[in-house]
Amino acid sequence: MRLEGSGLICVRGGREVFSGLGFAVGGGEALLVTGRNGAGKSSLLRVMAGLVRLAGGQLAITGGDLQKTIPEQAHYLGHQDALKPSLTVAENLQFWTRYLGSAEPPPASLQASLQASLAAVGLSALADLPAAYLSAGQRRRLSLARLVAVDRPIWLLDEPTSALDREAQDMLAGLMRQHVAGGGLILAAAHGPIGLDGAKELRLGDAV
Repeated sequence: MRLEGSGLICVRGGREVFSGLGFAVGGGEALLVTGRNGAGKSSLLRVMAGLVRLAGGQLAITGGDLQKTIPEQAHYLGHQDALKPSLTVAENLQFWTRYLGSAEPPPASLQASLQASLAAVGLSALADLPAAYLSAGQRRRLSLARLVAVDRPIWLLDEPTSALDREAQDMLAGLMRQHVAGGGLILAAAHGPIGLDGAKELRLGDAV
């Protein structure tokens, strides 16, 4: 799989956020998107996720599932953790697993997947706790569990270490390295290193 952008233009609120932007990242690679605030890091990821309309340029993907769009093959992790406070940790993850999954798994398989995903982000002990009682870091961990629960080759991560302590940051770095090692690709917007050694860098904002 290879993801490429050329001549990309993004306009939001009547302001040109970036123009003439290009990048390329393939399976087994990570691209770290850096730059000052307002340079367009989040906007680029939202364009990739299909949440913001591209004003110009072209996005192309080769390989992967030819029947699916880029957003349909991607996990998007934004600034907000999309959780329902009244549902438990497990129920929130079950909702997202069913929403993002391509097929309805058998109940036993679903429960095993949920347990494994919560264990991967260190939330097994909180499975039955309503999400309203989670700390900011725990809410972030629960959002990250979606990456594990539903297999998608493209990860679009916007400041993924936000609210995470050192231990959780190390956990996330391990998940990202595992994803890349398995042939997945990552675009991550960040102000600094996030544990992706050897990642390419795309710097925005110097000429905006």
